[in-house]
Amino acid sequence: MDFSCAKLFLIRSRASANSFLSQYEPLTLLIAPLLTLLVARILQSIFSAVHDKGLKQTVIGFFMSWIKLVPGVNSYIEAQKQKVVDKMQSGAKSKRQGWLTELQREGLGAGVIEKMKEEKKKDVIWQGKCSGTVYIGGSESEGHFTMINEACSMFAHTNPLHLEVFQSVVRFEAEVVAMTAALLGNKEKASGGQVCGNMTSGGTESILLAVKSSRDYMRHKKGITKPEMIIPESAHSAYDKAAQYFNIKLWRVPVNKEFCADVKAIRKRINRNTIMIVASAPGFPHGIIDPIEELGELAFRHGICFHVDLCLGGFVLPFAQKLGYPIPPFDFTVEGVTSASVDVHKYGLAPKGTSVVLYRNHEIRKHQFVAVTEWSGGLYVSPTIAGSRPGGLIAGAWAAMMSLGLEGYLENTKAIMEVSKSIQKGIKEIPELFIVGRPDMTIVAIGSDIIDIYEVNDLMSSKGWHLNALQRPNSIHICVTLQHVSIVDDFIRDLKESVQTVKQNPGPINGGLAPIYGAAGRMPDRGMVQDLLVDYMDSTC
Repeated sequence: MDFSCAKLFLIRSRASANSFLSQYEPLTLLIAPLLTLLVARILQSIFSAVHDKGLKQTVIGFFMSWIKLVPGVNSYIEAQKQKVVDKMQSGAKSKRQGWLTELQREGLGAGVIEKMKEEKKKDVIWQGKCSGTVYIGGSESEGHFTMINEACSMFAHTNPLHLEVFQSVVRFEAEVVAMTAALLGNKEKASGGQVCGNMTSGGTESILLAVKSSRDYMRHKKGITKPEMIIPESAHSAYDKAAQYFNIKLWRVPVNKEFCADVKAIRKRINRNTIMIVASAPGFPHGIIDPIEELGELAFRHGICFHVDLCLGGFVLPFAQKLGYPIPPFDFTVEGVTSASVDVHKYGLAPKGTSVVLYRNHEIRKHQFVAVTEWSGGLYVSPTIAGSRPGGLIAGAWAAMMSLGLEGYLENTKAIMEVSKSIQKGIKEIPELFIVGRPDMTIVAIGSDIIDIYEVNDLMSSKGWHLNALQRPNSIHICVTLQHVSIVDDFIRDLKESVQTVKQNPGPINGGLAPIYGAAGRMPDRGMVQDLLVDYMDSTC
């Protein structure tokens, strides 16, 4: 009975549908589904763009795409972009004239060292004048410099990929990792005592590996196949790179009024695809430590990974804490922290190209490794992005840590923390300037509501200083190193003079980059700014 009713219903429905559709042309019936599908795909693309970029940037991007279709507009825009790129290069093309483009027939032999010395003379004077860059104090020809150079050269031929051959550098790496882990709470009960990791080529690789490992760990643990991560806008650009490399959706949320990670904003972004959140101790722009404890609790409650970027602070904060400076919790003793990145080549005073990535336990770190079983070259497993790695740099990092010891790092930390305080005091005495936020460590960001801070930066550059230009808000910063201990008064004097010059004679100086920074900050189409940066890089390397 029920079957007969269903059959009758289907027959009547078919007849009704045929009767309704009979009033339309067959071609219309054929095209309508295709048009519907096309409209659906367009709407899906729009919704996807809004989801990824936000409504404002989507509208701006759409407008720019259409306006470029107007005859002559696109060529005009490209010409203006090239002018900016040429300005950014500031004579770089002329400097490249005469560079070798192929291997010389006759080698220089031992004379190559003299040639290198001649080339080195062309480098700018960096001693004491750079923000960050060189963290070791003193001269290249003495003390700590010569010691780590000797250590590097002694092991320059080694490669820890060959475990059985170069057992010395394998031990050096293990001990550098263990000593760093101990600094970050591995000996404390709250950490679990299982912190492990590897050495890498720098902070970017450490961050890349932590993101890759977190992605794979969360896929294994929760089955997440469309991963997303959430970072404050003050977090390092290496996370953007990791998101592109590993196909992860990146949410960059604004910081709070204190210029540190906004816990509420991050909480709102967490969803079922979130694999990790990020904090910095301190953040590169303003030297401010994010609320690690609150974010750790948030990550733990949601069962997601939490990475702390200690690239700058890893070899300062533990010692500053011991010295009694007001340092909030930042390491593996905080519940929820699953990984950390620490640069030994910054305040660890190791040779450039040495960093450490750490994980709370081996279960997470195993997702960092790549093992290959089907290669005709044999079985292969590698812990980091690089296969072969420079044993000389590992040896140099081990030598730096062993030569300084706890007392050496405490002494250095005391010196740079006090210099940072002196610089902050000097800035507060200049009424046209303000300090961005409340720095926790050795980075001091400087802004102004009265004068163009980028013009100040250009004048400081003309005096030999190499500072970092920032945005949101427009500012510059100095990252204090041991190189600044003896010349802090010179910095404050030059800063005061530069401020007064800009105040009395506002306007860009010849060859300065202030107009470019200012224009980039005002440009609503961030895609165009991105194109400018890519074009600039493409022409310089």
